[in-house]
Amino acid sequence: MIQVVLQLYKKISGSIHVFLTSMSSLQMSFNAGHGCPRGRPAAPLPMYRSAPPRYHYDPSAAPGPIYNPQGGSNYMPPHPDFMPFHFPAPSQGSNALPQCPVRPPVFPEPPPFPPPSSYPYMMPNVTPPPLPPVPPSVPPSMPYPPSYPMSYPPQLQLPPPPSFNPAYVQPGGSFKPERSRPPLQYKSDTCSRSPERLRHYDDDHRHRGHSYGGYGGRHNREFGGDKRDRGCSSERRRSDSPRYKADYERGRVPSRHRNEFVVCCADVSSSESECDSDGGGSSCSSSSDSEVFDVIAEIKRKKAHPDRLHEELWYNDPGQMNDGPLCKCSAKARRTGIRHSIYPGEQPVKSCRPMSNNSGKLFHYRITVSPPTNFLTDRPTVIEYDDHEYLFEGFSCFSHTPLTNIPLCRVIRFNIDYTIHFIEEMAPENYCVKGLELFSSYLFKDILELYDWNLTGPDENGQSGCQRFHFMPRFVRCLPDGGKEVLSMHQVLLYLLRSSPALVPEEEIANMLQWEELEWQKYAEECKGMIVTNPGLKPSSVRIDQLDREQFNSSVITFPIIVHFGIRPAQLSYAGDPQYQKLWKSYVKLRHLLANSPKVKQIDKQKLTQREEALQKIRQKNTMRREVTVELSSQGFWKTGIRSDVCQHAMMLPVLTHHIRYHQCLMHLDKLIGYMFKERCLLQLAMTHPSHHLNFGMNPDHARNSLSNCGIRQPKYGDRKVHHMYMRKKGINTLINIMSRLGQDDPSPSRINHNERLEFLGDAVVEFLTSVHLYYLFPNLEEGGLATYRTAIVQNQHLAMLAKKLELDRFMLYAHGPDLCRESDLRHAMANCFEALIGAVYLEGGLEEAKQLFGRLLFNSEVRFMCMFVQEPLTDRQLIESSPVLQKLTNFEDAIGVLFTHVRLLARAFTLRTVGFNHLTLGHNQRMEFLGDSIMQLVATEYLFIHFPDHHEGHLTLLRSSLVNNRTQAKVAEELGMQEFAITNDKTKRPVALRTKTLADLLESFIAALYIDKDLEFVHTFMNVCFFPRLKEFILNQDWNDPKSQLQQCCLTLRTEGKEPDIPLYKTLQTVGPSHARTYTVAVYFKGERIGYNFPQMAHQKRFIERKYRQELKEMRRERDRK
Repeated sequence: MIQVVLQLYKKISGSIHVFLTSMSSLQMSFNAGHGCPRGRPAAPLPMYRSAPPRYHYDPSAAPGPIYNPQGGSNYMPPHPDFMPFHFPAPSQGSNALPQCPVRPPVFPEPPPFPPPSSYPYMMPNVTPPPLPPVPPSVPPSMPYPPSYPMSYPPQLQLPPPPSFNPAYVQPGGSFKPERSRPPLQYKSDTCSRSPERLRHYDDDHRHRGHSYGGYGGRHNREFGGDKRDRGCSSERRRSDSPRYKADYERGRVPSRHRNEFVVCCADVSSSESECDSDGGGSSCSSSSDSEVFDVIAEIKRKKAHPDRLHEELWYNDPGQMNDGPLCKCSAKARRTGIRHSIYPGEQPVKSCRPMSNNSGKLFHYRITVSPPTNFLTDRPTVIEYDDHEYLFEGFSCFSHTPLTNIPLCRVIRFNIDYTIHFIEEMAPENYCVKGLELFSSYLFKDILELYDWNLTGPDENGQSGCQRFHFMPRFVRCLPDGGKEVLSMHQVLLYLLRSSPALVPEEEIANMLQWEELEWQKYAEECKGMIVTNPGLKPSSVRIDQLDREQFNSSVITFPIIVHFGIRPAQLSYAGDPQYQKLWKSYVKLRHLLANSPKVKQIDKQKLTQREEALQKIRQKNTMRREVTVELSSQGFWKTGIRSDVCQHAMMLPVLTHHIRYHQCLMHLDKLIGYMFKERCLLQLAMTHPSHHLNFGMNPDHARNSLSNCGIRQPKYGDRKVHHMYMRKKGINTLINIMSRLGQDDPSPSRINHNERLEFLGDAVVEFLTSVHLYYLFPNLEEGGLATYRTAIVQNQHLAMLAKKLELDRFMLYAHGPDLCRESDLRHAMANCFEALIGAVYLEGGLEEAKQLFGRLLFNSEVRFMCMFVQEPLTDRQLIESSPVLQKLTNFEDAIGVLFTHVRLLARAFTLRTVGFNHLTLGHNQRMEFLGDSIMQLVATEYLFIHFPDHHEGHLTLLRSSLVNNRTQAKVAEELGMQEFAITNDKTKRPVALRTKTLADLLESFIAALYIDKDLEFVHTFMNVCFFPRLKEFILNQDWNDPKSQLQQCCLTLRTEGKEPDIPLYKTLQTVGPSHARTYTVAVYFKGERIGYNFPQMAHQKRFIERKYRQELKEMRRERDRK
C-alpha cells in the first residue's frame, strides 16, 4: 500500500511541475482556500494563472457539479476516496517565487470522478442547457502589471514528502473554511462612489478594528500556525480594512463593539418605539439572566457560523428565530394547538400522480392581492417565448378540496392593510404536479429558505401524504380579445435552467472588465433587482441592488462587487436595545406629563430635549441602525432569473395557506357545537385572543429575513397607526377620545380584530340564560339563593370546563409565547373564548341557538322534563273586575300602551318587599328584580355592541354602567309614574316618597314582567324609547366619568417624574343611621391635606365641572364672601 502511495506521489509531483511551467503572467485574486478540497489547507505554492482553457461539453455525459454547497466555489468537489497530500520540495535555486495562495489545477477535461448522487439545490434528471460561448482568450499584451515582483529570492523551501497513514480516511464532515465574505480591497478616496453608498460605507466602516473570535480546537489541530498569516500576502496583511480582511475574519464582531453587542442582545422584547412599523411578531422574553445569556449565545453562534455569507445578512434555520428557538413549549403542549401548525380535523391527502396534471382532482384558484402597492414593480420578471413577453402577475393555487365558505384573508404588511383574494377559475392543463413541486422546492426552500412552512399536514403511519396546496407561477400575456395566455410550466422550468449561469463567469472576467462603460451599465441594470444565489452559504440568496466593477489594485484583478441594501433585525438594532427602550419609555412618560401638566417648567422642557437628542444619537449609531449596506464579491454567485416581485408575492402564500387551513378546521368545530356558522369571520373572531398577530406567518423572523434579502428594496410604507389605531385602549387621552364618539345609527362591523368585544356580549348572554333558567327551575327560591347559583354557573372556572368539552384550546388563536403558558392563564382565556363563542352564536343564530348550545353543554345529553303547575295558563284578566288593585294597574297599561296577558305579573312587579304574602300577587318583586337586571344587561349590551363598533370592552362597560344604574332607572321610573302604582302596606293610601334604589327595583321588576308576559322584543322596544336616547346626553356630559374618577385623573396630572403618583385618599369621618339606611360622612385627602372644591383640573374637565355644578359654585362663593 505504501509503495502505491509513493508512486502516486511521484506522478502528482511530475504533473504539478508541468503545470507550473505552463502558467502565464496573469494572476487572478481569489480567496484563500477557494476551490481547494474540503479539509485541506491552502498550502503556499509558486504559480501563475494561465488563460482558462476551453471546456468541451458532452451532452451525453452526466451533469457535472456546477455548484458546491460546502465550499461555494465552482470547481469539482473532492473524490470520496481523496487522500490529502503535501507538495514536494524542489531543489534549491535562485529563481524561487514568494509564497502565494494555492490554486487548484485547471483540467482540460473534468476528472473521471463519479458525480454525487444528488444535490439539494438542483432539479433532478434535467439535462443542462448549452454553455454560453467562451470569450476569446486574453491576448498576451494585456495592460496589467504582474501580480508579484520579478526579483525572486534565492530558493523556495517546500515541505518534505509526507508519511501517509494507510488507515487514514477523510471524514465526510470535514472542516469547511468560513465563507462569510470574499476578500475586498479599499478603494482610494479619489475614486467615485454614489452619495448614497458613500454615506452607508463611511458609517459602516469608519471605526472598524481587529476582529475577535476564531475556530475551535479541531481547526487548530488541522491547520497549524497563526491564522492571521495563512494564505495572506504581505500587501493584504498591511491593511486591516474590511476589504483586506481574510475569510476567517468575516462575520466576526469587532472587539470594540463587544459590550454594545451584549447590551443590544440582552433584551429581545418588542420596543414600544415608533420604529416598530410591522407588528405581528411575538417574541418570548424573560427577565431571568439564564434566558438572556441563552439569547446572547444564540445570536453569537449565528454570527460566527462558518458558512455565513455576510455578518449583516441573517439566515433562516428550521425551528429557529433570530434570537433562539421558535417554540419553547413543553413536549405535551407541542402535540396540540394552531400555533404548532396542528389543525384539528385534518386528514392526510392522497398523493397526486406526479407526471400528470390530475385534472378533475384539483381545484384551481387565481391569487391576487389588493391594493397592488409594493407588488407592481418597475422591473418585473419577464419570460420571452415565441416572440412574446410573458409578465409575472402572481400565483395559481391548486387545492385538493374546494375553498367554499372561506372568507377573504386580511393581513397587515408594510403598515398597509392588504386583502388576499382567491378566485376560482378553469384549471390550466399545461403543467404536471412534479413540475410544480420542483418549482416550489426551488423557490420556497432553496431561495427563500422558508423551512418552517409545512403544507403536508399530519403523518399517517409515519408516511406523509401529498401537499395540501400546489402553486404555479403565472406568466401571462394579454390577448387582443381581452383574455390572457398563461405560459406552461414546462417553459417556466426551461427559463429557470437557461437563466442560471454564473453571475460573473470566471473565464470571462477579464473580458468583462474591458467592456465599455455603456455596455457594463447595461449589464448592471439588467442584473439590478435580480435574485442571485450562492448555494451552501447562509443565506444562500440575495437581491442585487448595485453591481460595481471598480478595481482597487491595479496589479490584481478582482471580481465585481454586489451591493445589497438590507435591514438589520429588530433584536440587533436600536429597536431591541434595552438602553434605547428604557430611554424611550422615560421620554414618552415625560412628554405625557408635560402635555397634561397645568404649568410646564423650563427645566422640564430641557430634559425632554436632551432625551430626544439621546434617542436620535442611539438611532444614528453604526451598530444600532436598521439600514445596512452589504458588499459581496460576485465570485461563486449564480443567476436565478427570478426578481423581487416573485418573492413579494411568494411571501404572502404562507399567510394565505394558514388562513385556509384554519377555516377548514373550524368546520370541525361547527360539528362539535352543533351549529354551522354562515359568517365564518365571526367564528374566527370568537377564537382570536388579543395577543394573536399573524402578519408574517408562523415564523415571523423567517419572513422578515427573506423579505429583507430577496424582497423589493424600497417598499412603500403606510401609516404606522394602522397597527394600534383601533387596538390601543390605554391612556387618559385614548379614553377621552373614544368615549367622546357618538353611536352610529346603522349597525356597522368593528375593526377590532380580537374577541374581547364578543366576550363582553357573550358574558351578558350567559348571565341572561342562567338567570332565566334559574328563575323557572326554582320558583320558590329567593333572590339570594338564585344569585348564589348563578355565580357558580357563570364563574370562569366552570366556563373553562364547558370550553374544554368543546376542545376550544385546540382552535384558539393566541401568541406563541409565554402569555398563556401557565394553566391558570390558559383556562381563563378558554373561559373568555367560550363567552365569545356564545356571543357569536347569539349574534348570528339568535337567542334560541345560544340557549340550545348552552343547555347541551350544561346538562350533557340528559333530558328531564319538570312538571310545573301554572295558574290561569291562558289569561287572568277576568280577575280585574273583582280587584281594585288590578283595576288601578289598567291605567298604567293605558299609559305605556301595553296590555298584559297575565296582569297579576304586573301586580307582583309593583309589590314591595314590605308587603306580606297574599293570594293576588303570591309574593313580592325581589325575584323579578333579579331577572330584570339580567334582561336589561343583555339588551343594553347588544345595543352598545352594534352601534359603537370602535369601543373596546372597557369603554362599552363604562357606557353600560352610565345607562343601567340606579340613578338612570329611578329617573325613568319617575317619568313613567311608577311610584303612583307601587303596592305597599300603607293603609292610608297617601303617596309615598320612594328611595332611588326602590324606584330602580320597580323598573327592573317591570322589565322582567314584560319579558315573561310578552317577549324580549318588547323589552328592546321599551329601552329604545326610554333609555337609549339618553346615551347622547351621557356622552356629551361625560356622565360615564364619575366624580371619583375625575378627581383621580386630576390628581395624576400633578405627579412628578421618578416618583409614585399621589392619589386621593378617602376616610370615613362619621356613620349615622340604622344598618339598612346609614349615612356616611367621607373626607378626601391629597398629599396629606384635606381638599375641597378648588383643586387643579384639566382644561376640559374644569369646563365640564363648571357647567355641571355652576349653581353650587355660585352659592359656595356667596357663602365665602359673607364670611
